[in-house]
Amino acid sequence: MTKSPATQTPPWCPIIQLNADTNYLEMPVTTDAASVAGQNYSMVSEFILVGFSTFPQHLLPVFFLFYLLMYLFTLLGNLLIMATIWSERSLHTPMYLFLCALSTSEILFTVAVTPRMLVDMLSSHRSITFVACATQMFFSFTFGFTHSFLLMIMGYDRYVAICHPLRYNVLMSIRTCARLVSWTWAGGSVMGMMVTLIVFHLTFCGSNVIHHFLCHVFSLLKLACGNENSSVTLGVILVCVSALMGCLFLIILSYIFIVAAILRIPSVEGRHKTFSTCVSHLTIVIVHYSFASIIYLKPKGPHSMDSNTLMATTYTVFTPFLSPIIFSLRNKELKNAIKKSFQRKFSPLRS
Repeated sequence: MTKSPATQTPPWCPIIQLNADTNYLEMPVTTDAASVAGQNYSMVSEFILVGFSTFPQHLLPVFFLFYLLMYLFTLLGNLLIMATIWSERSLHTPMYLFLCALSTSEILFTVAVTPRMLVDMLSSHRSITFVACATQMFFSFTFGFTHSFLLMIMGYDRYVAICHPLRYNVLMSIRTCARLVSWTWAGGSVMGMMVTLIVFHLTFCGSNVIHHFLCHVFSLLKLACGNENSSVTLGVILVCVSALMGCLFLIILSYIFIVAAILRIPSVEGRHKTFSTCVSHLTIVIVHYSFASIIYLKPKGPHSMDSNTLMATTYTVFTPFLSPIIFSLRNKELKNAIKKSFQRKFSPLRS
């Protein structure tokens, strides 16, 4: 007695599956020409961002309000710094030109990441198109790398100011500073484009659920299929780590020379005054790389999805939120300039 052949699903037929971890329906995918050649690959047209959807629903409005206030403060704080530098002639120096560029990169990075996260918190439709996902990744990497390059340039500026004060005006002329800022933005754009093209050159098949609140590079690489997935992951890690660690190495090298020059100053008051010009920049560097290492260098372990989501916000939301606070409180010259600008605006109203 012969057995009837089992019914098989045709290779062109899309299958909708329920993801047991997130209770999301994984969207159907369109089979491309690769499957005809014997490789069961399929093209994903959109992704689903899990984000904060795994948290209890009654906590989402609380998270929304908390991150919204941080987002608005980040925008207003950086805009205040930029407006103060623009209006105060005493701040038209290379250090504050770099700080203005840094505030711009902070604003653009926050705008590229946070609004989408806030909208998804209160929305039941958390899908993002393939193109929108690639665009978000490009801009987040561009402004993120630009931020790191600017921190490196600001470290070089402090090195020249303290170690070569007599040549400072020559080495850090307005034209030179403009070139350095242009190079940082160009370098950030090249890095963002490189990483985005490497990742989205892959084929995405099967699940389209991203366990993150943004198009995170490593979350996307887990969805890619093909033999080259592991090599591409290693390549992305090498590109990112080489650039970031290269910036950190040059910053540390600058501060080694700065500390050596400060120790040669005979008076304690002179040492304190000289080092105070570096405190705000050094604090930002420590915060930036500390939170980045928490995200990208954390050991593999049984971390829950909720804890990973909250940890990711420390770098994407909390670090930009702290930057204007640190520069406003730790930089006396900028703090006094902000006070003067407020006094000029409100004193006529009082009179």
